[in-house]
Amino acid sequence: MTQLETMGANAKKAARFLMNAGSKKDEALKAIAQALRNNAQTIIEANDIDIENGKMARLKDSLLDRLKLSKERIEGMADGVEQVATLPDPIGRILDGRTLKNGLQIEKITVPMGVIGIIYEARPNVTSDAAALCLKAGSAVILRGGKEAINSNKAIADIMRDAIESAGFPRDCISLVDDISRQSATELMQLSDYLDVLIPRGGAGLIKSVVNNAKVPVIETGVGNCHVYVDKSADINMAKNIIFNAKTSRPSVCNAIETVLVHKDIAKKALPEIKAELDKKNVEIRGCEITKSILGDCVVPATEEDYSVEFLDYIIAVKVVDDIQEALNHIAKYSTGHSECIITSDYDNANKFTSEVDSAAVYVNASTRFTDGGEFGLGAEIGISTQKLHARGPMGLNELTSNKFIIKGNGQIR
Repeated sequence: MTQLETMGANAKKAARFLMNAGSKKDEALKAIAQALRNNAQTIIEANDIDIENGKMARLKDSLLDRLKLSKERIEGMADGVEQVATLPDPIGRILDGRTLKNGLQIEKITVPMGVIGIIYEARPNVTSDAAALCLKAGSAVILRGGKEAINSNKAIADIMRDAIESAGFPRDCISLVDDISRQSATELMQLSDYLDVLIPRGGAGLIKSVVNNAKVPVIETGVGNCHVYVDKSADINMAKNIIFNAKTSRPSVCNAIETVLVHKDIAKKALPEIKAELDKKNVEIRGCEITKSILGDCVVPATEEDYSVEFLDYIIAVKVVDDIQEALNHIAKYSTGHSECIITSDYDNANKFTSEVDSAAVYVNASTRFTDGGEFGLGAEIGISTQKLHARGPMGLNELTSNKFIIKGNGQIR
């Protein structure tokens, strides 16, 4: 057996233990949270190596920000694990029940997935988020992070494995692939004898690679080409605040906006105020001809690609549109189905937008940055699903379960 096959076999055994772990899972999660706090300095020292390697590799500042861990961020990771522990157990919930005419009693209940694989990039906080959610959902997890965060991920995984072992759980409930070669990623995508589902979490290239190459069932998490449409009835002060938050609070994440669409009737008044706000973070504007005519030579002429790309940086595309229908058509053409927002005081336009935009999260007068499992009250999230089968939007505990039917009879035959 290869190293990954051995890891898969061990995870299968651990998954059987987790099926009946019940409330003991919460004790294991609390042990993880405390261990993360107690070993914060060890994690930071490992993370410092990754940050230095990232600088040498000339990673963008936005990517270094995703990679960076501090005591505050580690405390946030621990808090996230504890929050998962407080959530109701998603396993064993009765989804449906009935008694047939022949006397058979049928129940549909939630059950663990089994073994979940997670492939992700340079965000070491995903290591603890994913492990906590999978453990609470009764599944073993095999984690495979990106090379940029390998030292951080190894430190976090080792700490979590020690913690759950101290709580009486098999260490192999949580596993980390420390081989960061492309071959290991490909092998994990094809580990169909051991993985029940594979979830990619990262950029467009990673997600496309997993979808195209996996032999394991995949839940596709989303690239976030997110939009804000400023309707002609919008409150401009609200609009500039929402756009500033949605673009600049953390531009490297998938729920940050990449395109602003502005109704022509409000553009001359709204765009200068929006630009003034974005200037606080030196955001580059790539705009249409009308945008350029209003804001001047500071605007970089937008290309077709600029409206379809996920910048993940202090760059934003802007387009002036004739009406809400043009905005809807633009979003339908370029959106990745993640999160979209309308800023409006028009009740009918708000309803039109929410009913016609086909994305996982659709907002009226609020920042797209709220598309997050924690913000939605789901606890830590495994990712944002932009597909429509099984799960859509922030994937919390309930989205990490499957179901089965329990049928009780007294001798019935067909």
